[in-house]
Amino acid sequence: MSSVYSTNHSEQRLLKMAASASVFTAVLLLVVKAYAWWVSGSVSVLASLADSMIDALASCVNFLAVRYALQPADEEHRFGHGKAESLAGLGQSLLIMGSAMYLMVQAVDRMMNPQPLEQVDVAAGVMVFSIVATFCLVMYQRWVISQTHSVAIKADSLHYVSDLLTNLGIVVALILSQFGWSQVDPLLAIAIAIYIFYTAIMIWNESIQHLLDRELPEEEQQKIQGIALSHVEVLGVHELRTRQSGRVKIVQLHLELDGNMPLWQAHDICDEVEREIKDEFPTADVLLHQDPFRPDPDAKPVRRSKPISALRASKYPAR
Repeated sequence: MSSVYSTNHSEQRLLKMAASASVFTAVLLLVVKAYAWWVSGSVSVLASLADSMIDALASCVNFLAVRYALQPADEEHRFGHGKAESLAGLGQSLLIMGSAMYLMVQAVDRMMNPQPLEQVDVAAGVMVFSIVATFCLVMYQRWVISQTHSVAIKADSLHYVSDLLTNLGIVVALILSQFGWSQVDPLLAIAIAIYIFYTAIMIWNESIQHLLDRELPEEEQQKIQGIALSHVEVLGVHELRTRQSGRVKIVQLHLELDGNMPLWQAHDICDEVEREIKDEFPTADVLLHQDPFRPDPDAKPVRRSKPISALRASKYPAR
């Protein structure tokens, strides 16, 4: 089985640690925010508490999905289990949408039935603690994403970024409420609910596109074609097909080569193109097909730095 669909030990450790850190942080924030809401009665803090409850559940789901996605390819899953990460992102987006709608209902009710806030200093202190803990988690997740390109960790990080902004806004609302601006609390909760829902839509869309095998971004496709065409022996490319499965980029491409070229030379050229694509995209699984070149009578001639026959003679000596 190709090693592309198995993650090395270092990446496995990073992903498991990131998922575990997310669960630990979510549970910790859940406890401290529950206390802050109990002593203050702030609907903004309640909003943040509801979001942390969803975070805790989502992080647990994410933890299980990441561990499943790390399983190597087998006879029944030849392309690995990477799409479990996209499924986790899809589930998280649904949970986040639910928390946003619950928050909106609570905020509207508080606007219609205002209540004074109590022990604002305690609530503000708890929210500051939440900001610091969430910021540390997000920075760690960003680093893990840069190392692994995990879709599940990226989705997890997105809603923790929304939590970070939410907590900052809540601290401002709590402070302003002490100066008579009591309506800021539910208004901010509504704004937060809208932002959280928007974040959920972003996660939902990305997860759906991965599950539906959407092509890689245009710039990445152009880079792949550019790598192939940078070889003098490659006279053209067509039938480029790409998709993403977890952290693996799957690339299929037809190379147009001189029809009179020996098979061993064509094979060596394909190996070189494949190696360069994998150098650019380390997690890529590349499948190249060789086609004899059929020139288009209407196409303009392509200038090359060295004749193909001369390059072939120097690069591939007669066997």
